Amino acid sequence: MTMIDDRSTGVDHADGEPWVEVCRVDDLVAGRGVCALVDGRQVAIFLLHDGSLHALDNRDPFSDANVLSRGLTGTAGDTPTVASPVYKQRFDLRTGTCIDDSSVRVPVHPVRAVDGIVSVRAG
Repeated sequence: MTMIDDRSTGVDHADGEPWVEVCRVDDLVAGRGVCALVDGRQVAIFLLHDGSLHALDNRDPFSDANVLSRGLTGTAGDTPTVASPVYKQRFDLRTGTCIDDSSVRVPVHPVRAVDGIVSVRAG
């Protein structure tokens, strides 16, 4: 598993919320995920082919394994998804809702790229 450690924490002056810088955009490969330790939590971060960034907890609620960063990205209609590499359930990268069982959801995290640096909101 690729793990990217916290590099630094900064405060966004617009909203006062803490962000954790995790990597450079150039470190990411479109369509593949990476795992970062953000405020003590494993977060799966994805750069999609359309240039959008998404972040959600790395823990697959069906297998209870930290593997979503290793999942396959795709779409369900217009919905960007990641499929767990264990039991193959698909999760909406925007909301964390399981496409295959809407009663299950993975927490999502705000993610952004500023000056080529990817940051995830801490907490």
